[in-house]
Amino acid sequence: MTSVPATIIFDVNETLSDMRPLGDAFAHAGISASLAKPWFAEILRDGFALTAAGENPAFADIATDSLHRLLSAETTPGDHTEQVNQIMDTFKDLPLHPDAAPGIRALSQIAQLATLSNGATSVADNLMTRGKVREKFAHLLSVQSAARWKPAREAYDYAARELNQTHDQLLLVAVHPWDIHGANAAGMQTAWINRTGASYPTYFTPPDIEVESISDLADKLNGQ
Repeated sequence: MTSVPATIIFDVNETLSDMRPLGDAFAHAGISASLAKPWFAEILRDGFALTAAGENPAFADIATDSLHRLLSAETTPGDHTEQVNQIMDTFKDLPLHPDAAPGIRALSQIAQLATLSNGATSVADNLMTRGKVREKFAHLLSVQSAARWKPAREAYDYAARELNQTHDQLLLVAVHPWDIHGANAAGMQTAWINRTGASYPTYFTPPDIEVESISDLADKLNGQ
């Protein structure tokens, strides 16, 4: 980390939103709660594949289609629209991680805040509003307005253009090493939120900062 960023950009899904309620939603739909995590990973995998093929899919379209197929495979074939809608409603109403709101408030005293998500801006807007931190964000950005999903270079270039800043003025905050790698390749500063004590993949460029929480990131940038 070489400088205080002009703008701190947050990834949204998993970085800010707590995915744990999805397990209960899966169980309520009649399938194992343990399938929630691989389901989300499949959305990312297929979104990345479409991005690599030159497309820019809607996150919700992939999520909905994959849920229909998952429910048919795990229960019985048929119309699972009600269960899919219930799971998607839960996904859209996830809470912030406990460390997110205090960290966001502290970081807003250091730099301008923005989001950059592979999902819709409405999801980020609702998440921040429920968490009572919406006013701390100057911009909510989505790759739906870019050429391709993160971690493609075009997504980070889009954010820099929208913010009217150079890449090295931006700090990308994420829990996903693939996002850290992509932002670093685009010339951004990076911060990895490692809440679980995981090992960082050696094949990805390491982050400039590694912390256990968003609150810890604020302390780090403040020099504590």
